[in-house]
Amino acid sequence: MVRLALRSGLRWKVSLAIAAVSALVAIALSLVVHNAARVSMLDNSRAAVNDQVQAAQRMYEKYRILGFGAKLDDKRLPEQLKKEAARGLRATYLGDMGTGTPEVWASVPLRDGRVLSVHTQFKDRARVLDDLDRVLVLGSVSVVMGGIALGVLIGDQLSRRLRKAATAARKLAEGDSEVRVREAIGGRVRDETDDLARAVDGMAEALQQRLEAERRVTADIAHELRTPVTGLLTAAELLPPGRPTELVRDRAQAMRQLVEDVLEVARLDGFAERAELQEIALAEFVTRRVRVAAPDARVSVLRDAHVSTDPRRLERILGNLLANAARHGKPPFEVTVEGRVLRVRDHGPGFPEALLKDGPSRFRTGSKDRAGTGHGLGLTIAVGQARVLGARLTFRNAEPTAEGREGAVAVLWLPESAPTNTGSFPVIEVLD
Repeated sequence: MVRLALRSGLRWKVSLAIAAVSALVAIALSLVVHNAARVSMLDNSRAAVNDQVQAAQRMYEKYRILGFGAKLDDKRLPEQLKKEAARGLRATYLGDMGTGTPEVWASVPLRDGRVLSVHTQFKDRARVLDDLDRVLVLGSVSVVMGGIALGVLIGDQLSRRLRKAATAARKLAEGDSEVRVREAIGGRVRDETDDLARAVDGMAEALQQRLEAERRVTADIAHELRTPVTGLLTAAELLPPGRPTELVRDRAQAMRQLVEDVLEVARLDGFAERAELQEIALAEFVTRRVRVAAPDARVSVLRDAHVSTDPRRLERILGNLLANAARHGKPPFEVTVEGRVLRVRDHGPGFPEALLKDGPSRFRTGSKDRAGTGHGLGLTIAVGQARVLGARLTFRNAEPTAEGREGAVAVLWLPESAPTNTGSFPVIEVLD
């Protein structure tokens, strides 16, 4: 079942809400005014016809002259008035069926037994009601349009503040710890957005303090482990040759590498690393480094480029990507240079869904179909080093080939200009 989600701006939602309320109020008031005016006019018409029939009665009884549009024994006289005349009563009658122009009657019995009546239609006053209805419609439309305009102004102000808050929150998520949402939205108006901004700023400061504390603890532990691990590795070199000695040396070397990687991650998390830039020919640099790090990998140069970057950090990124491909993927391994873009691909089962969705995570070595050795810091370090270079590192899975091979693809986009002193923060894209 597919659900369609309609996204609309806050300003239009506020405008439509105000317009809807304004329209309901305008319609209700228009109906009340119209009905009140109609009832008042009909009552006035009945009173006028009543006065008219009395004046016609006096004229007829005195001069035997029919005046004021009066008639004797009108055949169209409503039955209700005939009954009232038979009882000797003067009466008025309103014929309003709601489908045409209302008719107003008045009748009075005479001494000779005949019935004098006056009949008129509501045409002139109906035209007055039509004019009143047009005025009410124009007024209602004006009220609705004014409500929409007011809603746009109010909604635009609120929407602008929320967009500024969202932009500041994204910068916080990207690692800019100096951004504060409350300062970003500004303004003199104090409303719920200020409460939201203060809450987000408080949460960001608390998270930053916690992350900084965890980073310091991790760095301190790794630093304290460096000396005993180095001593353990030195002592392992003094052991007599043999299989047990090789196992001890391998584990000691792996522990030393883990300690160094943890220290590197701690430095990168502290945003204290700065790139030492040099001008290099990218194709030649990549070819030489791949030949040493992964002799079996194939290097393809589609277009060369000269870039200003930190060679040591670029070599670290390339080495980690190749090591990850060798550990979790399958050959052949391909490295492609296309201008400032560097691609590393294997033909294994591809990156796990968790990595594609959330990005690299330390101490996560992959899913079951990409399980292997390692401590999960290689790609994390690559992402951190790319950030220091002002580069962008993306991860995706390749489309299956005719032979059914897939593979993981890591793409490094080097910047056209050198990173600033404070470093730039790339967007880590994760593609399916």
